[in-house]
Amino acid sequence: MADTSYDVVVIGAGPGGYVAAIRAAQLGFKTACVEKRETLGGTCLNVGCIPSKALLAASERFEAARDHLGAFGVKVAGVELDLPTMQGHRTKVVKANVDGVAYLFKKNKIDWLKGAARFKNATTLTVEGVGDITAKHIIIATGSEVVSLPGIEIDEKKIVSSTGGLELTSVPKKLVVIGGGYIGLELGTVWHRLGAEVTVVEFLDRVLPGMDGEVSKQMQRILNKQGMQFKLSTKVTSAKSSKNGVTLTVEPAAGGSAETIEADIVLVAVGRRPYADNLGLEAAGVQLDDKKRIKTDHQFRTSAANIYAIGDVIAGPMLAHKAEDEGMAVAEIIAGQKPHIDYDAIPGVVYTFPEVASVGKSEEQLKQAGIAYKTGKFPFTANGRARAINATDGFVKILADATTDRVLGAHIIGAEAGTLIQEIVLAMEFGGSAEDIARTCHPHPTLEEAVKEAALAVDGRPIHI
Repeated sequence: MADTSYDVVVIGAGPGGYVAAIRAAQLGFKTACVEKRETLGGTCLNVGCIPSKALLAASERFEAARDHLGAFGVKVAGVELDLPTMQGHRTKVVKANVDGVAYLFKKNKIDWLKGAARFKNATTLTVEGVGDITAKHIIIATGSEVVSLPGIEIDEKKIVSSTGGLELTSVPKKLVVIGGGYIGLELGTVWHRLGAEVTVVEFLDRVLPGMDGEVSKQMQRILNKQGMQFKLSTKVTSAKSSKNGVTLTVEPAAGGSAETIEADIVLVAVGRRPYADNLGLEAAGVQLDDKKRIKTDHQFRTSAANIYAIGDVIAGPMLAHKAEDEGMAVAEIIAGQKPHIDYDAIPGVVYTFPEVASVGKSEEQLKQAGIAYKTGKFPFTANGRARAINATDGFVKILADATTDRVLGAHIIGAEAGTLIQEIVLAMEFGGSAEDIARTCHPHPTLEEAVKEAALAVDGRPIHI
């Protein structure tokens, strides 16, 4: 390769890394991105966000045709699952997205260096199959990897991670999901819709443990009503594969008698850990914190002045859009600009049905911090559009400062929650109040009117309840 010296080199081509590379190139820097995977896009585009949403969309349509269209006067007989075609949809969607990133690299004249990178020193990387390259600025965007539990070996056949959970070639009769977070509930929903008996085993006493408690309880009730089973406050101590499936041994998290659960497939979805191994960070003088994340300051600088880190490998929520914003910001910081990210205005979404979306503080967090707040809540059962589309489960809840009315958080469970939350995210980004949202005209009839009504309810004056 002719070029060995760059202004900016990004390690990792996931959402954070490829966005950082594109923004750096836009700003006039000679830029390269090192990626060891055969395709660009990282975990998100290849085996995470994108393929899971493709299967969620496909399985939702299958379930609607089989179970729900009759209520609208649409008679459908003989609905059959064609899993190979459904999986083909997933692979097509992934290919279109990763090919799109490759096109953007060419358009922006970014060199893709294929191989694993390791630091020789703070300005030099050795890229496997490429050789040594130097850079004035290096951005670490290596993301995260799946973690398992002690005594449980993921074989991606019968005991699978989220990657294997996307690629099953048949619908398991019994699926056990270990972990009641975003990933576990989404993939559990996919296979439940397609016919699997799904049991979610969660160590804590509720699903979606990072979200608002009221949302968590409502979500569990809804999924339970749909047919998913839950074993909460339960610890998995072992998983043994055999020709016939997997035998799980579980016991109460607080201690007690063990029991066994039989499953055809076990999905381990207990979280992810930052991927900071095998990078030679010591040679570059880059330090880790006590959770094995790369230490950074408020401008994403590591302990080495010219090396930055973003995304899952640093502190904060492991979300693709958080990494993207950080990728944009770090490129602009290198260019001398002064971007800012409001970490209280980063939404999170669970793409089940109904969806769950959250931004800012939960009630539990506000109480713990001793912040006085007001609550406005509006149920979708009272929303005309929700009734029209038979999607009345859930509610919108807005939390506002008791004195200033500034929006501190919002939590939505319902159809299109991931879209509805963005109005509130924007309001929070501008320091808006519940009154600002309440005074904004919303089109009728739309689900968005539930957001307005919740904002009105903060002041005790909702119209339709």
